[in-house]
Amino acid sequence: MLPSLDEWIAGGGFAEVDGHRIFVRQDASPDGVPVTLLHGFPTSSHDWAGVVPALVKAGCRVTTLDFLGLGASDKPNPHDYRIVEQADIVEAIWDQLGIGRTALVAHDYGVSVGQELLSRNAQRITSMSWLNGGLYPDLHRPVLMQKLLHGRLGPVLARLGTERTFRSVMGSIMGREVSDSDLHAMWASVTTNDGRRVQPAVLKYIDERRLHADRWREALEGYSGPTQFIWGPADPISGGHVLERLLERLPDAEYVVLDDEPVTGHYPQVENPTVVAEALARFLNAYRGA
Repeated sequence: MLPSLDEWIAGGGFAEVDGHRIFVRQDASPDGVPVTLLHGFPTSSHDWAGVVPALVKAGCRVTTLDFLGLGASDKPNPHDYRIVEQADIVEAIWDQLGIGRTALVAHDYGVSVGQELLSRNAQRITSMSWLNGGLYPDLHRPVLMQKLLHGRLGPVLARLGTERTFRSVMGSIMGREVSDSDLHAMWASVTTNDGRRVQPAVLKYIDERRLHADRWREALEGYSGPTQFIWGPADPISGGHVLERLLERLPDAEYVVLDDEPVTGHYPQVENPTVVAEALARFLNAYRGA
């Protein structure tokens, strides 16, 4: 079970970027090896709470943040939420915290931000770890609720969303059982600052992935640094079918396939945090001097 959302937020603070308050948290001493964790949609950096202690123990300086429109960060409405803006925010946070080069770990929505950052300046990324996400837009299989929120009726449906519906959707994309308290914390991160109302706007990332598909694919496949994939194959959105292409296109990367029963789904760091934390700590330690 993860620490509570309130405890997680209390351990961080807020940075101002372009007039927006962005929730940021740092764990470990300033002289630790920098690693930045990027979370997914529609939740928050709290998803990483079960992984961070192991990375701190491994000697990492861990930076987590909530993207604009998600978690405890500002959720302006109306707003044209874009992946490229989220990447701008990450770079601004790095500059404010004095982070030069850093390892990068990304999940779901965060993988697109990670690909954008790689395409801008791959030399800044010392190593890259990817968890289930839409690295190839043609393989992305959004669930029905995502399709509906992304459609014409999205604004109406977003306001009608309930925790019960949220739990049902999460249950359909996870392979392992997650505690009621963890699911409630995820829902709370969605609804903070009336976040439901901005979900359709944030979901425009589906279109942005198609727009930048070639550039982001080149960034992923052309990155020459150490690369790791930690993957839940039971994920119906970006699971085993994405893993097949990754193994074909990036055969030299390290793969941690979470296929022990019960097989892990879309949220590896929440469903299977101990194994994910061990794999990340080992990988980041192996390449800490990269």
